[in-house]
Amino acid sequence: MLAGAQHSANKIDCLVCSFCFCFIGSIELQIGRKLYWQDLGVSANQDSDRKTFSHFPEETCQIDSSDSEDDSYVEDSRRLGECASSSSNRTSLPKEIVESLMNGDLVLPHSKQFKLPSVISCPGGCREAFYCSKLCAEADWDLFHSLLCTGTSSESLKKEALLKFIQHANETNDIFLLAAKVVSFTILKYRRLKETNLEGQGKCTSDNCDLSMLLEAWKPIAMGYKRRWWECIALPNDLDCCDEASFMMQIKELAFTSLQLLKAAIFDKECASLFSLEIYGHIIGMFELNNLDLVVASPVEDYFLYIDELPDPEKKEAENVTRPVLDALGDEYSVCCQGTAFFPLQSCMNHSCCPNAKAFKRDEVIIIPKF
Repeated sequence: MLAGAQHSANKIDCLVCSFCFCFIGSIELQIGRKLYWQDLGVSANQDSDRKTFSHFPEETCQIDSSDSEDDSYVEDSRRLGECASSSSNRTSLPKEIVESLMNGDLVLPHSKQFKLPSVISCPGGCREAFYCSKLCAEADWDLFHSLLCTGTSSESLKKEALLKFIQHANETNDIFLLAAKVVSFTILKYRRLKETNLEGQGKCTSDNCDLSMLLEAWKPIAMGYKRRWWECIALPNDLDCCDEASFMMQIKELAFTSLQLLKAAIFDKECASLFSLEIYGHIIGMFELNNLDLVVASPVEDYFLYIDELPDPEKKEAENVTRPVLDALGDEYSVCCQGTAFFPLQSCMNHSCCPNAKAFKRDEVIIIPKF
């Protein structure tokens, strides 16, 4: 995977590593933060809620899932079962219970069977990105995030402009966030290549653009098939044919607005060509034509299945605690991490039109042999 991004709305349901997208924190934290958003009336299915989450309470992102006692849920179990109240086909839990889940004071029975990596904060200090390890945090910083971080240690010189870009992407189409990661990736790689070359020549700095190095930095993206986004975007089913040109012009204008906001935030004059609408449109068009869904199963589902399969006496005792929690979560208790990603190798595989590969399924696994 060259670049991937979790859908903005999905961040309500799933706290995952911003680099490898594994679930992080603890079962309790995953459940608690989802209930927190529910109590605020925020839904992942509402377009108006596609926003950044930097205002989420800081203490809820500092959990180490290995520090809690095995039996610390016992004293709260009776109160937990008594105080759940019904609301719109879903129960609600008291605020103090939700907070106890998030801060680790309340440990659910058998949750230690599903340990998750501890939450590592962004090196730049923003509240947008979290990680499963320092290795992932450092890798994301070096490859993408150092230019796109809104924290105090960010390399972005115009954080307000960057916040406006992020807000626009969250309110319109979060594919712009992935496009920004590709632009950031190329700029940062170009800088590393140039720095290495200057060190080899015994020079300190140079303000001149080295086109060959910029092309080398662009090479991983170059392999993806590209068209302008507004020319290849899937048209709405109910769009009248006479309105297609107008629709594509609206998409082009949307991309232009996004580009101007990104340019105001992270423009690099040596990489100025990356900030043309032609290049930006082709980057997003590459996603339209090549992207694959990014899906990671939720450990919360596995946890509740585990409880359901316990022997009867043990199951009954555990469900005294877990049943009110499950009822509070409602039908969508186990939402997967969902996003989109660009995979360079897979983008070269074509099983239709002029095929170089054939796709078929075996035991639920897609096999793509090369011809």
